[in-house]
Amino acid sequence: MLCFLPLKLGRLYRCLKLLLVLGLFVVLLMNTHNLFASFQKNELTDRRFINLNKCPACFGTSWCRKFMNGQVSFETWGRLRFLDVFNVKNVFFAQYGEPREGTRRVVLKRLGSNQELAEIDQKICKRATGRPRCDLIQAMYKTEFARINGDVRLLTPDVVEGWSDLVHCPSQRLLDRVVRRYAETKDSGSFLLKNLKDTERMQLLMTLAFNPEPLVLQSFPSDEGWPFAKYLGACGRMVAVNYVGEELWSYYNAPWEKRVDLARQLMDIAEQLTNNDFDFALYLLDVSFDNFAVGPRDGKVIIVDAENVLVADKRLIKQNKPENHDVWYESRFEECDREACLSFSKDSLCSRVTVDHNYYAVCQNLLSRYSTWRGTTGGLLHDPPSHIAKDGHLEALLDECTKPKKRYGRFQAAKELREYLTRLAAASSSSSLAR
Repeated sequence: MLCFLPLKLGRLYRCLKLLLVLGLFVVLLMNTHNLFASFQKNELTDRRFINLNKCPACFGTSWCRKFMNGQVSFETWGRLRFLDVFNVKNVFFAQYGEPREGTRRVVLKRLGSNQELAEIDQKICKRATGRPRCDLIQAMYKTEFARINGDVRLLTPDVVEGWSDLVHCPSQRLLDRVVRRYAETKDSGSFLLKNLKDTERMQLLMTLAFNPEPLVLQSFPSDEGWPFAKYLGACGRMVAVNYVGEELWSYYNAPWEKRVDLARQLMDIAEQLTNNDFDFALYLLDVSFDNFAVGPRDGKVIIVDAENVLVADKRLIKQNKPENHDVWYESRFEECDREACLSFSKDSLCSRVTVDHNYYAVCQNLLSRYSTWRGTTGGLLHDPPSHIAKDGHLEALLDECTKPKKRYGRFQAAKELREYLTRLAAASSSSSLAR
């Protein structure tokens, strides 16, 4: 009887597979008219589809002319609305065209799931009317987003502290930078909040509260060497950013030399975000293979999801001198039953000058044997060549960077790991040139 079990299971699997294919065929057949309509119509010119009708409860309008003129259009699969059920994050690939420059690929984001966007609407309505549904535009003028009006000169920490990770512990210097670099206004360049229109102020504040990723990309732009995707613009609740390349996960089984170079860049990013000339520490609170991408031409690693970035102003910490501000902060390694989880204290990140969080996040979730993602373990530096594995130095550095045995061991391990990966990358480059 047991001998026939694999056979029966095999037939069952084939039957289920066939039923799934037939089911998809039936769905396509039932939606034939909608299917053809989807390919013929550019939904990105529809004000309701991009939620332009909800402004100022939106993320901006700087790219609306481009959307309305049909310069932005979904790529093939992005046009099929029945596939949206699989696109929980509401991230789309599109083509953007300029008459003289041709077309290029861009990424469109709604900055949240449909449920999260519906919840922000309900919150706005409840704060304004006490009911979950209302006229959203009128309700915005009765919320805290509108109370900061033209009479308010500056956006101050006491108003927005804790609204999101970006402003968990904001300094005036950070907020001035956010306002001055706000891209959804024609008069950018001033840190004075009163120079923004009422609608622009509300859009800025809503973005800051709901998902501050656009503000991170604007405040720390790629043009100035920050490792983030380039912000392009917004229309309604659709934000456009530059397409970087394939996600880091697609390089998980790349040749060893390539993975070493990517690992070196990741450690360099951790260092840059922790220690820079601006004395802003940008701590990555959500680190996974999906949040980084690699440029196809230059091979450069870029952060493509910046929603959960906490910014601490080191100058303010040194000035205010909170308790233990000059004591080095070590992130604690903790076993976890989830993928890409991290252990940290936001309050400690905000009150210490010297912090190892970014090294810990990159080592644990991306590089070391403790890394788990999509059912795999071993990290980006899995299965090193035999001579490196035999030496044991790389594994020792990764272990100390992830789960240090010595006090402050991660700081030293991260420094040595960066140097070691740089040497490995240089050696690989030399050997490839020699060939």
